[in-house]
Amino acid sequence: MSSDFTEQQSSGDLARSKDLSLQRTRPPSEVPGFQAQRFLGQGAYGEVWAGVDRNTGRKVAIKFYAHRRGVDWSLLEREVEKLVFLSADRYVVQLLKVGWDADPPYYVMELIENGSLDDLLRAKGTFGLAEATEMFREIAVGLVHAHGKGVLHCDLKPANILLDQDHKPRLADFGQSRLSHEQKPALGTLFYMAPEQADLEAVPDARWDVYALGAIFHCLVLGYPPHRNEAIIDQIDTAKDLPDRLARYRQAIRSAPPLTDHRRLMDRALADILERCLAADPRRRFANVQEALDALAARDRNRARLPMMVLGFLGPLIVLLITALFSYRGYTRAVEQAERDYTQLALQNNHYAAELAAEKVTAQIGRYFEIARDEGELGGFRPLFYSTLAAPSLERLSADADGGQAARLAFQNDPQRLALDHYLKSRLNAYHEVAILDSRAPRFASVFVTDKRGTQLASAFGDESQSLSIGKNFAHRPYFHGGPAELTPADNPPENPPHIGETHLSAPFRSTTQRTWKVAISTPIFREGTTGFEGVLVFTVNLGDFDMSQAATVDRDRFSVLVDRRDGADQGTILQHPLFEELAEAGNSVPDFLLGQRYRVPQTVLDGQGDAEYRDPLANIQSPRQPGETDAQYGERLALQALAEPFDRRWLASAVPVRPPIGASPETQAHLAVLVQSDQAAVVEPARQLGRQFIRNSLWMLVVMVSVSLALWYIVVRAFREPRAGGERSPTDPPSATPPHSASTIAVRR
Repeated sequence: MSSDFTEQQSSGDLARSKDLSLQRTRPPSEVPGFQAQRFLGQGAYGEVWAGVDRNTGRKVAIKFYAHRRGVDWSLLEREVEKLVFLSADRYVVQLLKVGWDADPPYYVMELIENGSLDDLLRAKGTFGLAEATEMFREIAVGLVHAHGKGVLHCDLKPANILLDQDHKPRLADFGQSRLSHEQKPALGTLFYMAPEQADLEAVPDARWDVYALGAIFHCLVLGYPPHRNEAIIDQIDTAKDLPDRLARYRQAIRSAPPLTDHRRLMDRALADILERCLAADPRRRFANVQEALDALAARDRNRARLPMMVLGFLGPLIVLLITALFSYRGYTRAVEQAERDYTQLALQNNHYAAELAAEKVTAQIGRYFEIARDEGELGGFRPLFYSTLAAPSLERLSADADGGQAARLAFQNDPQRLALDHYLKSRLNAYHEVAILDSRAPRFASVFVTDKRGTQLASAFGDESQSLSIGKNFAHRPYFHGGPAELTPADNPPENPPHIGETHLSAPFRSTTQRTWKVAISTPIFREGTTGFEGVLVFTVNLGDFDMSQAATVDRDRFSVLVDRRDGADQGTILQHPLFEELAEAGNSVPDFLLGQRYRVPQTVLDGQGDAEYRDPLANIQSPRQPGETDAQYGERLALQALAEPFDRRWLASAVPVRPPIGASPETQAHLAVLVQSDQAAVVEPARQLGRQFIRNSLWMLVVMVSVSLALWYIVVRAFREPRAGGERSPTDPPSATPPHSASTIAVRR
């Protein structure tokens, strides 16, 4: 493990060693005060025996120098000298007695029974990181003690570190050691020796021991010293002499790539310490062993503080996170509750708005009732009406059971009837002129009159439409008979068919000529002073002309809709909607398929139950092409779908039925409902805005708190952080301790 290239024995020395091995039953000589008990081993200079102090019973090791000719006495003198300096130091194997004058010479040291660190490495292999770090620390402390007394070891390696009974390291073999003020070179062991030490002109430096300390640490963790490999060993072994051997070693260490294997086994701080110890450039190395110990202590303090620092950093963040979670939970609940409250309030407002709109419609219908009654009593109407009833052409038309075209044409061109047409047109125009000046004034789509059998006598329309119904019988229509639905048309109506007795509001119907939804206000005409029924005067109103339909806003976030609420197949049919207005502005009529069941308002909404998840039926237009659909029909539906797309949202809807006007007959039913719908997203937007503002404020608060925590944590880290072991620093001169016994240079034999 150590690659310790020691001095080679000659053949004579080997022979004498063999002879001595046969004499291991007794020591070479007696040592006064000590008793040698058992043989431990032998080396180039002699043999080592274990013994005891006769006075104290302390176990000792006695080293006999039996081979005088091969002993470098100056080396032994220096070792003894250094051991004297280090006496009573528990980190050094203690010298107890020296017998230079004995035959053979000897010295007695304390016995370290657990062998060397090299033996332990061979038996155990690598150390765990914690165990290796503690061994590193103990060896470094021993070196600090030695350096403090002015002794540089200069040959530190696992074989020169013995383990006491507690397996604590003890420094041994100070044969190559130097006092700090000595200028003589000292060679260590390959791969444990600093590169600058491998020079016969090198001056002893405390950084040599720093390098060796790092090499031992590397060996403890990885099982081999740094940079040692077969290629370098072969290169060194082929050197021609010692200076060449040392030069090759220096070059190999200095040109070797950076060490990396240790980083996978240790933390960054410890790796930095090891790399700083093993720096090939002594200026980048720790200036002394104490600096390495200080770096290790700083690493330990940082590791000890790390949990508290992490807790100090993460604690507030965890508290903040928990607070944020509870705050977010409270926020979501608050926003949800606010949205529910806004929704309920909007539904209530929609209900009130629907009630107001329904009351408006009721009031307008009442106004239409009054106008219809008044128009039926006007002096300008009745003479023309009676004159038309007495026209011979009407008698011929009534007598013609088949309703021939000639009789109808004659009646249509009758001057008396045309005078009635002209009168109705003038009255209709008068109402239109008033409506132009006052949008709240009544606006009629058409007006017409029938005789008592239901035959239409005259008519006038608000646009340029021409009536095709003059002379036809309409006794089956609700506005004539007063029922909720049309009767089956009769080819030959009876003389006195059922008829209304009071002003009446019809159920909604769709105009066959204009394809718009209308209602009819009809009033019976009786002969003055009698109860004789003579006919019916009818005013029709476009449902889009009711004042409530003008409540639609430009952005279509809230508007009113008229719905047919009659029981039966037509229930839920949408009669007026902003989409219909857009179609009218584009010159298009409402397509027939929008009258289908798919586009009806649910009965639950018509029954007055507010709906917070209402989907506008008219926005549910299918885009796939339907079977049998022509290109024109498909194109019309796609265009309609584009117009309806803005209505495809969630709505809050509430419906209120339209009541008959005051004074209407008990049988009169409005058959209408006003539905007010508002955009759900627009209603709850204030709550969501508050929520978003809360989130923004919370995020800013989080950013501020995290920033403050990071700043405080950074300040604490900077205040307590130890300098990194691997950081750049200026070269530090090695310590120059003065030997305790003398301040002068000691002469040593070379």
